[in-house]
Amino acid sequence: TLPIWLRARTPRFYSYPSPPFSPACGQSMATSRIVGGQNAQNGEWPWQASIRYRGSHICGGSLITEQWVVSAAHCFNCQMFKSETLLIRKQQFLYFQKTRMPVIIVHSNYSPNTFASDIALVLLKKPLRYTTYILPVCLPDWSDFIASGTQCWVTGWGTILKNENLPPPRTLQEVQVSLMDAQMCNDLYSKPILGFTGSRPIKDDMLCAGYTEGGKDACQGDSGGPLVCFQTDLWFLIGIVSWGVDCGLAYRPGVYTRVSAYSDWIQKIKP
Repeated sequence: TLPIWLRARTPRFYSYPSPPFSPACGQSMATSRIVGGQNAQNGEWPWQASIRYRGSHICGGSLITEQWVVSAAHCFNCQMFKSETLLIRKQQFLYFQKTRMPVIIVHSNYSPNTFASDIALVLLKKPLRYTTYILPVCLPDWSDFIASGTQCWVTGWGTILKNENLPPPRTLQEVQVSLMDAQMCNDLYSKPILGFTGSRPIKDDMLCAGYTEGGKDACQGDSGGPLVCFQTDLWFLIGIVSWGVDCGLAYRPGVYTRVSAYSDWIQKIKP
């Protein structure tokens, strides 16, 4: 059987922040997009965070305020992160702000067996300073609905193929994926392929994105990172990279935590 991959798991560099900037959420400094898992442009995804352990990238995250980041619960399965760091940075680590994560709040219903409630909030030790390249993403309301077939984007520094790390200079990767109806996603996962017996694991707090034929997907190291959709001229955090079977397989789209299912939980915790 094929393994179910938690998409957790690249780099370090230096430089200097841009001038102060105080926008609303969900604004991107770049306009063009590249389909197919290629390099992102500077300023495209300014809410992208890198959660690191002993200097190495482990998971992604999304900046939602100056002092809060949302990520996946499975990125914090042990206590090792209590004194570790988080970087909010540009595509090649050229400009970043670094801070520690003294408070990590994993959802109380998180289950590593079913992937339910795979969401966590990280309180940063000090507020970040917004710049052209460091900006928050918008959060959806619990009632927000985005139709299946909507083209959205997932970003990260994870592996580009199974067991193939992102090569230097480790530029942030982006790929466009299509939101998928839960029933269709469950039907796809029920198909036995390559010895995988199939199941119907997609719950109400999850969503799928990708293509029936595969080929475009998140992978190991992308866990906790953003799936964003462009709505009403702003970028909204619709999903959090959670799990999948291998990477980019046909009939096995990526599975994400549905952020709108946890909007009330997020609002109760963060100011």
